Amino acid sequence: MSPLLHEVLSAHGGLERWRQVRTVRATIVTGGLLWGMKGLVQDPDPREMTVSAQSQHASVHPFGAPDQRTDFTADRITIEKLDGRTVAERVDPRASFDGHEMRTPWDPLHRAYFNGYAMWTYLTTPFLLAMPGFEVSEIEPWSEGGERWRGLRATFPAHIAGHSRIQDFYFGPDHLLRRHDYHVDVAGGFAAAQYVHDIVEVDGLRFPTARRAYRRDENGSAIHDELLVSIDITNLRFEEMTTR
Repeated sequence: MSPLLHEVLSAHGGLERWRQVRTVRATIVTGGLLWGMKGLVQDPDPREMTVSAQSQHASVHPFGAPDQRTDFTADRITIEKLDGRTVAERVDPRASFDGHEMRTPWDPLHRAYFNGYAMWTYLTTPFLLAMPGFEVSEIEPWSEGGERWRGLRATFPAHIAGHSRIQDFYFGPDHLLRRHDYHVDVAGGFAAAQYVHDIVEVDGLRFPTARRAYRRDENGSAIHDELLVSIDITNLRFEEMTTR
């Protein structure tokens, strides 16, 4: 493990503490321009997001109807009733994005898959970087807002779904997350910069509660008049592996 990653994990609560967590739950409210580009209607209603801490699995409720939720893994996405009955299902969901561009319309399963891998990534960062199969190295720092942010570049393993195989994470002088850069491969591969704010501590772990994603220009700077996705997180809580 690189020295910077060790410092980052410690600043966010420590890997030992994280490994005691089975599930992360949170209330989320999302917005931004991306949904309209995809022909989707995005309402401001809060939803309950649940992700597994130690493996890639996620679910959001409600989805499409009050009695429906999603069930996401990297190789399968399902919309189901709360009693488990399947409403719609797609195996190998990544393949369904082949040929997509930024404004290619999405169906509900496209949206459910995107929500699943994205929110799993956000609610497990930075601890996912210590999972088996991730390759992590320090990169050149990024300066912004009067601060110098040190960077980690992560190559995701093939079995983990993400925005792109290679993603960059930037951390402030306190080693807390400031910015997350990636390409949105499921929407034509455009470059994005996501800023995080309002970090809170819950049960010894630190997470941002506001995320704002913008398109990046050719110099790597965010285009701030193009807010593609906004996510506000409240009621963050953890289910433990065992009683501490």
